[in-house]
Amino acid sequence: MAATQQKPSPEDRVCIGAIAGVRGLKGEVRIKSFTADPDDVAAYGPVFTDGGERSFDIRVTARAKGQIIARLSGIDDRDAAEALKGERLYVPKSALPEAEDGAYYHADLIGLRVETAAGEKLGTVKAVHNFGAGDVIEITGAGDKDGLMVPFTAEVVPEVDIENGRIVVSPPTVLEAPADENES
Repeated sequence: MAATQQKPSPEDRVCIGAIAGVRGLKGEVRIKSFTADPDDVAAYGPVFTDGGERSFDIRVTARAKGQIIARLSGIDDRDAAEALKGERLYVPKSALPEAEDGAYYHADLIGLRVETAAGEKLGTVKAVHNFGAGDVIEITGAGDKDGLMVPFTAEVVPEVDIENGRIVVSPPTVLEAPADENES
């Protein structure tokens, strides 16, 4: 087990992947990487499990079906690897490189207040998704029990203020047909 770093507090950690399954008899695991470059899951030093009680160094051994195949320090057989299935892997935020101007880590956006340019409160960022066409911000507490999703583009989200814990959105206008056209 890696012991070179102190476990991060929940506020100071970022989930960079999850153990999706095992491969073989010698303890290799399949990791679903949440990093921009999937191989980077091994680049930030030891990873910690959700509770922080276990840490591992990762050595990437192969790639298969969009996942990373890796060896975790101290995991030498299939049973030990199976016990980790479903575990999320975290690193301290300080282990990540600084985000470029205009780029943000999803973990930094989650929990921010969301408001319009006029100051109307819409809710908070619950999650950031990418369904293939770009990032989408999910907002909860927007008066709609299902929440609201807006594209994370400069046009729709003209201001991100991490220091003050808020983002400003300019939601696209929703087109609605006149009432008499809806009744058929």
